Amino acid sequence: MPTNKNQHFVPRCYLRPFTNDEEGKAIKIFNIDREIFIDKAAVKKQCSGDYFYGDDEDLEKSIQSLEQAYAGVLRRVRLDCYNKLEEGDELLLKRFWLFQYMRTEAASRRMVEMNSKLGEMVGEDQSYRMEIKEAVIESMRTYAEVMKITDDLRGCLVKLNSEMKVVASDDPAILTNRWFKADPKLKEAGYGLGSAGIIAILPLSAQMVFIAYDPDVYSVSKKNGIFKSKKSDDIRALNQFQFLNCRANIFPGEHQCDQALIEVYNSCRQNRIEERHVLQYAVLDGIEDEHKRFRVVASADEEEHQEAIVHSQALFPEPTMWPSFLRWRKKGFGMVNGTGVGCVRRSQSEVRGGPKYRKLYTKR
Repeated sequence: MPTNKNQHFVPRCYLRPFTNDEEGKAIKIFNIDREIFIDKAAVKKQCSGDYFYGDDEDLEKSIQSLEQAYAGVLRRVRLDCYNKLEEGDELLLKRFWLFQYMRTEAASRRMVEMNSKLGEMVGEDQSYRMEIKEAVIESMRTYAEVMKITDDLRGCLVKLNSEMKVVASDDPAILTNRWFKADPKLKEAGYGLGSAGIIAILPLSAQMVFIAYDPDVYSVSKKNGIFKSKKSDDIRALNQFQFLNCRANIFPGEHQCDQALIEVYNSCRQNRIEERHVLQYAVLDGIEDEHKRFRVVASADEEEHQEAIVHSQALFPEPTMWPSFLRWRKKGFGMVNGTGVGCVRRSQSEVRGGPKYRKLYTKR
């Protein structure tokens, strides 16, 4: 059995910079459901559950190893003398972001909800029913399979110096895509970890955020992998993502202005979404050059068919503002081949099969 009964899906080493006096014992919370502040909540009770990862001791050791590595990188990048984002640190932060993105209770609940909808769609509710812990274990298996998928992203430490502070949440690892949100050709397509134009965001402390982005679509005028900003609007934009993505709790740090925090929440609260997945049922419509073509129908019972696929599209909330330092790259592009794979990054087009890929430009 695991040595720790109480297992955290947002680790205490991650939360520590946001705790009171950074002691890792008490933490300030803003609960968005009740819209109340709790000044001194116990950290050990936040973002955790009994045997959240099940009773696999090897899995627990692997998680602890990654968390310890992250804690070491976090200590280094926060030093005043740290003036260059080292390659190894950048890679670890990208891997940790991905792990955190896949591991939270909110992420697992989204998987459970998606499976439940899948069961309803195909008429097999019971066989598709999944519990939270099952979803967690499945996410950990998936992470081991895809852990290199974000290695091609360009990493950047954003150091922010303003009266407004960076916040974290109970689901702090953000996946977003400004290109897909802005381009009418892609707006309804949906995106995932292999898509072109993705942006990964992870708050590290009250004054620092790690961002990884598709360098074929965006650019940041950084120096040695570090960008410095004094703009409060940059922090407001970054904090919006935490309000949009969190399940219930924001961790603002003890020095955050409560009224300023509420104003940021009010500026984007209408963009929070409840449904995070949409499923589409498609029946075989024909075969061209050995490639199958499917057509979306309203339900599995709409017409007779011999072959079908169910496509899951993740839904992501959209902020009302974007960080000013994340700029469009001239002649930015992704790769498409006319299939359901969609618009992917160059690295993904090189490893995926199917018809030949071509560039799709951002036209900016």
